[in-house]
Amino acid sequence: MIKADVFKANLDLVNEGLVKLTWGNASALDRRNGILYIKPSGVDYSVMTVNDMVEVDLETGKSSGQFNPSSDTAIHLHLYREFPEIGGIVHTHSSWATSWAQACREIPCLGTTHADLFYASVPVTRVLTKEEIEGDYEENTGKLIAEYFQGANYLKQPGILVAEHGPFCWGKTVQEAVMHAIALEEIAKIAFHTIMLGKERPIQQVLLDKHYKRKHGSGAYYGQQ
Repeated sequence: MIKADVFKANLDLVNEGLVKLTWGNASALDRRNGILYIKPSGVDYSVMTVNDMVEVDLETGKSSGQFNPSSDTAIHLHLYREFPEIGGIVHTHSSWATSWAQACREIPCLGTTHADLFYASVPVTRVLTKEEIEGDYEENTGKLIAEYFQGANYLKQPGILVAEHGPFCWGKTVQEAVMHAIALEEIAKIAFHTIMLGKERPIQQVLLDKHYKRKHGSGAYYGQQ
């Protein structure tokens, strides 16, 4: 079931226009058995099948199957180990979010569209050092993301921009991670246009609180209860 969810999530990224060529990956974690399922590296989405999803041991990082796992697997593994409440991760090079990442700029919370899912700006990491890039690059990218969230809530900010690279999103399931990636791309586009129109003042805190908390937490009332 989890393998099928991961396969569908990867196809959803293509169908939503968040992934071109093979520039992206989605994974899910079976925490009970300590197994990560992730897209195979460099395999075209048009020929990929559910059985091509690669199994990776969470503890050892060893994979099984006919394909190598995504080259970003070490990033996913590190985040699953550091963020115990997540079950899915998505990475894309979607145009609007990646533009902010390449500019090394966080996306400020300017309105309620953003506030519905992110209870703060969408953060951007520091840049990797030369030593980090030339060393264990993917592992160090995972560490870079986790470094930011040492003082922040990774569930209230379910995504981040890796400086000079692109966005990573997560959720309690891989389906939720895909939803956050879709939302992040829209947030990035809307924020850009808002700033071009001359408004950079963040949303009122009271309105941010209202929109986030009506969808999240014990007092949430949005949708069907």
